[in-house]
Amino acid sequence: MGKKVGVILAGSGVNDGSEIHEAVCTMVALDRAGAEIIFAAPDKDQRDVIDHQAGAPMKQTRNVLVESARIARGNVRNLGSLEADELDAVILPGGFGAAKNLSSFAVEGKDCSVDPDLVRLLRNMNQAGKPIGALCIAPAIIAAVFGSDYKPEITIGSDEGTASALEAMGAKHVSSSVSDIVIDEQNKIVTNACYMLATRISEVATGAEKVVKAVLDRA
Repeated sequence: MGKKVGVILAGSGVNDGSEIHEAVCTMVALDRAGAEIIFAAPDKDQRDVIDHQAGAPMKQTRNVLVESARIARGNVRNLGSLEADELDAVILPGGFGAAKNLSSFAVEGKDCSVDPDLVRLLRNMNQAGKPIGALCIAPAIIAAVFGSDYKPEITIGSDEGTASALEAMGAKHVSSSVSDIVIDEQNKIVTNACYMLATRISEVATGAEKVVKAVLDRA
């Protein structure tokens, strides 16, 4: 296999975990490029559980790692065991899980915190000069981890409220269309809005493919 790429999952389902279309489109693009995918997710309870048909909260407790295994077909690592020296690159699909389980952006906005194992991994990847990709709302994690130090250029599309929160964390938001990727060459960070703007899975696939290519070109 080719380059080893970590795909960080946050559960299973757009409203309380990883956005499945974004995760799968990323996986397909990586596989077609000959990359080896290493899935990882935090071993902790989800912030909440949502009935995806009704769009309403459920009185359940679900584990992020266990739910992420649904997408990874069981082959998923505990995020705490993943080290930057195992990887050539890392990509974060979106979905509310990125803003609920990998971070607290969904409830705390610009004052959010990020899972400490993810902070460690991303900082170590950056220090090693290895590229990072982020889709949909996941660039909020990039802003939270790197904003105050590196002022990364990122996009979540064109939502002014979200963009303002990212800039309040120190990032530079670049407004984009659904098919655009934003590349911060200095920090080797590649972002795309995906379902922040997309209305069709084909648009998500295009964005994910562009992110994967740009990330692998820099790995």
